[in-house]
Amino acid sequence: MKKINLLCLILLSCYFSEAQSYIGYLSDNYSGVNSVIANPANITDSRFKTDINLAGVSAFGGNDYYGVNFFNIFNENYDFDIEAKKSPSSSNNFGLNTDVLGPAFMFNLNSKSSIAVFTRARSFYTVNDINGATSDALDDDTTEDFNINEGDFYTFAQGWGEVGITYARVLFDNKQHFIKGGLTLKYLQGAGSAYAAGNNITLNYDADGTDLGAGESAGSISSTGEITYGRFDEFDDGDYDYDLPDAKGFGADLGFVYEWRPNHEDYKKTSANGDSYYVKDKNKYKLKVGLSVTDLGTINYKDGVEETFNVTNTDLNEDNLKNAESLADILNNFYTLTGTRNGFKTNLPTALHLNADWSFNNRFYLNLNTDLSLVSKTKVNSSHIANMISLTPRFESKWFSFYLPVSVAQYSGFQAGAGLRAGPLYVGSGSIISGLISDNSKAADVYAGLKIPIYQGQPKDRDGDGIIDKLDECPKIAGPFENNGCPWLDIDMDGVMDNIDECPNQKGPKENKGCPWEDKDGDTVFDNVDDCIDIAGPAENKGCPWKDTDGDGVFDKDDNCIDVVGTVANKGCPEVAKVTEAVQNTLNNYAKTILFNLGKSSIQAQSKPVLNDITGILKAYPDAKFTVEGHTDSSGSRTLNQKLSDARANAVKEYLVANGINEFRLSALGYGEDRPVTSNATKSGRAQNRRVEINLVK
Repeated sequence: MKKINLLCLILLSCYFSEAQSYIGYLSDNYSGVNSVIANPANITDSRFKTDINLAGVSAFGGNDYYGVNFFNIFNENYDFDIEAKKSPSSSNNFGLNTDVLGPAFMFNLNSKSSIAVFTRARSFYTVNDINGATSDALDDDTTEDFNINEGDFYTFAQGWGEVGITYARVLFDNKQHFIKGGLTLKYLQGAGSAYAAGNNITLNYDADGTDLGAGESAGSISSTGEITYGRFDEFDDGDYDYDLPDAKGFGADLGFVYEWRPNHEDYKKTSANGDSYYVKDKNKYKLKVGLSVTDLGTINYKDGVEETFNVTNTDLNEDNLKNAESLADILNNFYTLTGTRNGFKTNLPTALHLNADWSFNNRFYLNLNTDLSLVSKTKVNSSHIANMISLTPRFESKWFSFYLPVSVAQYSGFQAGAGLRAGPLYVGSGSIISGLISDNSKAADVYAGLKIPIYQGQPKDRDGDGIIDKLDECPKIAGPFENNGCPWLDIDMDGVMDNIDECPNQKGPKENKGCPWEDKDGDTVFDNVDDCIDIAGPAENKGCPWKDTDGDGVFDKDDNCIDVVGTVANKGCPEVAKVTEAVQNTLNNYAKTILFNLGKSSIQAQSKPVLNDITGILKAYPDAKFTVEGHTDSSGSRTLNQKLSDARANAVKEYLVANGINEFRLSALGYGEDRPVTSNATKSGRAQNRRVEINLVK
């Protein structure tokens, strides 16, 4: 019985285990390298720089026959046979497994790809299509006899170790829609396998069926049907010291993850020059959907043996069965071997996983996970998981997460559990709540583990300028966003920072935006104070040339006659022509010839040429002033002569003014008969005294 005990130790040690490992924990974005066993795509674009798992154990047991309150079974007075609730059917099932994740680590190769290496030990034990009436018959206290009509059944157990390597990378990223994929390749080492399949099995037990003589009897067993029994080499050898069997294989996992990121801009940091960086320590999705197929592969037990027996026999002595060393001894000694095959392959529990995760915010999530076995429960030499659907609300943060998974599992029904992650520790159960509050719990699981997580950190901003170091061109010195985190320089040291200095390499005042003032006209007067930027001029006139209004070469500032052409010597005024005595005589000679109508002040037409000549002479001396004097002879009254002399003097003045002589240069005076030049006694004398004179005012 030694080998039977060994197999039971290997396979049944998994009683409190789970067909789906680490329920609740694997939905956590911080499950790290552990999540590779559910979907290999999970490890890239994760919240980890690296993650090292030291050890983790997950275990499960479930069935659809017994239901208990797991809190009560620890009571020493608990009677399992009486208090456990039974749900017998013609096809009851049991499933047990353990999953030990040994040393494992993951790290990022770059921003788009990651790699993981892990070790893992697993065991599965399944019993399918057992007739529940069998147990009832064995528990019947009214008689020691029983009849069992089992029909077909199948039981399988195997344990194996894995060494896996995973590669995952980002496949598509347009910011809002994001897809990543991953592939795991696994080297498998079988630890042991055994299975039995029954076909049309019946068994009758008669407690007194064998007569031993002397009034004593023993039980006898009669049976029909066919059993196929397979196991790894030397499993039934009583002297066998356990070594790893010659059983190796390869396996694979394949997975994809899609993320919908409608708010991806919230996680984007941008520099002034347009470079961008997406933070790595935050989940960016609103919805994440994962699809994976795990445990593709087989283990080849080259030295295994498979035997088929016809178990039809009657009245087999019970004592003979008790003395047999192994199941193989019983089958070979008391039943008929009908077929033998050496070597067999066992299939991994291939499964399809669909996972959807909804993010309410960066702390609260709701996860829906479906695990579907792709292996029929009746397939020979195959492990299979129990189909399960789980809904897990969770609180998630970098250093702490808490989950409340609610599941419906094949065979064992409804389960509710709880789990948490606190830094390096993770622990939980997918059934602890239902197991404690329900009197009909048909499954139990637990998991726990330790790891060394190294999380993605928040983007650093060492200089505290609000620009993360990844985009900061001066990460140790604070500077404005517009200059990519660098302080503005003042290369020319003119007190104007280069960001507003239009001439960063030349000193200049703030008023001119850091540029030196120009002197476009080259007059040494800078344009900021030059009123005539494009025309050279002296500083005394604010950079403008002095004006010369009359164009006489004498600037207005020195020109005493701004509007009249003059000479430099006369300070811009025209030289004053001096009226000589000869000129004076000429004027008077002309004036004396002016003829008036008799007794009137009107000038005779024949005198106009003379007046024009006088006008020309006066214009030649524009600055000289003259008096126009009228004189009469003594004929007539004195009063009349005075009026007539005034009128004739003004008549001449008016003619001269009308012909261009400034009126202010002329004055008209009548002297009557008071200033004769000769005697009025004679006719010729009186003619000389009737005259007009034009005299220079000195």
